[in-house]
Amino acid sequence: MTTNYPALARICIPQRYVLTIMGFLGVANAYIMRACLSIAITKMVSQNATSLGGDKVVNTEECPVSKPSRVNDTSGGYHVGDFDWDQPTQGFILAAFYWGYIITHIPGGILAQRFGGKHTLGLGILSTAVFTILTPYAAYKGVWPLITLRFLMGLGEGTTFPALSTLLAQWAPPFERSRMAAFVFAGVQIGTVISTALSGIILEYGSWPDVFYLYGVAGLVWFVVWCAICYNDPFSHPFITDDEKEYLQLSIGQLEQKKDLATPWSQILTSVPVWALLIAEVGHDWGLYTMVTDLPKYMSDVMHFNFAENGILSAIPYLVMWFVSICSGVIADWVLANRLMGVTTLRKVLATIGGVGPAVGVVLASYAGCDKTLVSVLFAVGMGLMGFFYASLRVNALDLSPNFSGTIMALVNGSGALSGMVTPTLVGLLTENKTLGEWRVVFWIMALVLIVTNFVFVFFGSGELQPWNEPKPKPDAEANNDPTTHARDTRNGTFSNNAHLETGTTKNGISETNGMRN
Repeated sequence: MTTNYPALARICIPQRYVLTIMGFLGVANAYIMRACLSIAITKMVSQNATSLGGDKVVNTEECPVSKPSRVNDTSGGYHVGDFDWDQPTQGFILAAFYWGYIITHIPGGILAQRFGGKHTLGLGILSTAVFTILTPYAAYKGVWPLITLRFLMGLGEGTTFPALSTLLAQWAPPFERSRMAAFVFAGVQIGTVISTALSGIILEYGSWPDVFYLYGVAGLVWFVVWCAICYNDPFSHPFITDDEKEYLQLSIGQLEQKKDLATPWSQILTSVPVWALLIAEVGHDWGLYTMVTDLPKYMSDVMHFNFAENGILSAIPYLVMWFVSICSGVIADWVLANRLMGVTTLRKVLATIGGVGPAVGVVLASYAGCDKTLVSVLFAVGMGLMGFFYASLRVNALDLSPNFSGTIMALVNGSGALSGMVTPTLVGLLTENKTLGEWRVVFWIMALVLIVTNFVFVFFGSGELQPWNEPKPKPDAEANNDPTTHARDTRNGTFSNNAHLETGTTKNGISETNGMRN
């Protein structure tokens, strides 16, 4: 008897999509709370223009800046703030988050694999929300209290991506995986857009502590809703429909999270595809964190936009990135469903666009000089292409090993956090004079890191299921009798030799190719 997959998939508000939406909002909240300091700091710290004698440029490495008409005039980026932190100090404060962030990735992955991703993710974002609300208090206490608080925020948020990878492994069918993952992780861009654009408006017309109070409360609200309606896997969900449960059983192969598997650490740590993914992630995060933490400073210090302009123009690249990431996820699933390209080739093509495009864009922006329109367009187009990362590198841990995707994501994303630790401090040291020439060096370094690490993934990366995904394989006889064993490897969307590729029908009579299209 042939199961009608399209009928099963057409369910009113499937719970896998509820989890996808809540996961997206969780990532958005996490990035809003993480990134809001990057733009708030432009008002927290006194900004002294170095060319205040009208529109004349004294230093050829500086863009024109108008003389302020009053002491608190924000035109040209000039204002008196509550703190007098130099550039290296600001870089150290911004980097402190990532010192904590890197520590909890592997513990977070292990906890998510063992106990599920729901509370691992939820409690992490809850703690981040609480610390966000406390940020103004810590800042007025001094630099070191603020650095300590940012470190603790990083500890809480370090579990985010390992927990989400574990959840997606339980909820995302193979031919929906790219777009579901792309949508969830697109919260990075939307969170950054909201954080920069809305924060800019708040800073222009209100006080900087309001930024942290607003976003912290939003994080608390998300946590309450998340705990009420989301669950670790379809098996434990109390109000999932039988139709959707059957659909996920047949497409993914299991409903309940495997919690008794011993993590094959030696195989993971010696896996070439895992290392290629890790290196590529470090490169991507170098570019992303450079822009997330320091683009508002570039727009303020070099281009001399006011707070509102800074917030909106710094947000546009991430809005474009969000649109690209959603489209690339849909395209990736369509390509795989129609078998137009193998998983490995597809991931590498998308990763290359997402690495080389931003590298070229930011370098060209640095050579556009003081043309504010051209600079904004080049940043938007270049960073927008980074959206292809989410249907390539970000989903690759699920390709390699659904059972241990949380652990792999912990290693990969945790290593990527090294970039977050280095880039704000490095930018602070390289841009002490806030000149265009200094920032051009920053962007060249970013471009080279993106391109070199992408080449590593192109040569050594993979999109195939790794043999150590099942460390204790079932005996052949048992496997042959297992009703959840299909000819197609459902976890990465590829077919074994027993599958009838011409008709898209497995040996169990289930139309796999047609059934996965919604």
